[in-house]
Amino acid sequence: MSLIERLIVQIVIGTLGLWAAVKLISGVEFTGSLQYLFLAGSILGLINFFIKPALKAIALPIRILTFGLFSLAINMGMIWIVDVLFPELVIDGLGPLFWTTVIIWILSMLISFSAKDK
Repeated sequence: MSLIERLIVQIVIGTLGLWAAVKLISGVEFTGSLQYLFLAGSILGLINFFIKPALKAIALPIRILTFGLFSLAINMGMIWIVDVLFPELVIDGLGPLFWTTVIIWILSMLISFSAKDK
């Protein structure tokens, strides 16, 4: 898969993940239009594509010590950044943030595995 395809996949995952979290999790609300939701998902995809690999490399010793659980904190941080950047997106507390992260992680696994098969 080329870099552009991977970037597009990350944007789709971010957008669908935020939409699913808004629909499924109480404590996650989005008051803007669908265009803003797509923009927020795009920003999340861009952050995951460009910034997350650097953070994972920097945090490698901590990730090794925690058997990879610190990756969850990194993922939650990426979603929290989008929450701060977009006042239309409201995630109330760590519980909804955790479940939003889980939804996006599961969606990422499903889409990534199906994209690798092709």
